[in-house]
Amino acid sequence: MIAPVDVTNIRIETERLILRPWRESDVEDFYEYASVDGVGQMAGWLPHNDIEESRSVLGSFIRDRKTFAIVLKATGKVIGSLGLEEREGEPEVPENAMGREIGYALSKDYWGMGLVPEAVKAVIDYCFNKLGFDWLTCGHFIWNHQSRRVVEKCGFVYVKDVIHQTRFGTEEPTKLYILYNPNK
Repeated sequence: MIAPVDVTNIRIETERLILRPWRESDVEDFYEYASVDGVGQMAGWLPHNDIEESRSVLGSFIRDRKTFAIVLKATGKVIGSLGLEEREGEPEVPENAMGREIGYALSKDYWGMGLVPEAVKAVIDYCFNKLGFDWLTCGHFIWNHQSRRVVEKCGFVYVKDVIHQTRFGTEEPTKLYILYNPNK
């Protein structure tokens, strides 16, 4: 079952990051990283062509209330996103178990610094300990070795290979993982 979620009033802090709801004023930072070739493709979307495209996507983040802005504490700059997505065809989980899928994107300028695992671990903790989720899934395209490392560092367990339909019309072989709430 897909767990209900609303990040509107949620703020999660880690050593280096703040995860918070998106604001319309974040559009410049969002466009700065979302327009860079190679960032979106790792998550299944194409680089943004102009700031209006970023503004439109940002509007959906705000309306849907399921995606955090990843903010670098030291600068206050938005450097990525982390969403709690509905997992279509979720792995076999107990009938009334609730959860979601974690998806993320990060500015290329900050790759390789361990920021995504830091953000993902904080959201896992929040989902399991505050929201009472039973499970979380996470996946990566088979060629996306950076996301594979995030999944491993965060303790997810491999479930199966699936085919993911991307937003730009391709089908990507994907590895799907799950993490169960250890408190349940």
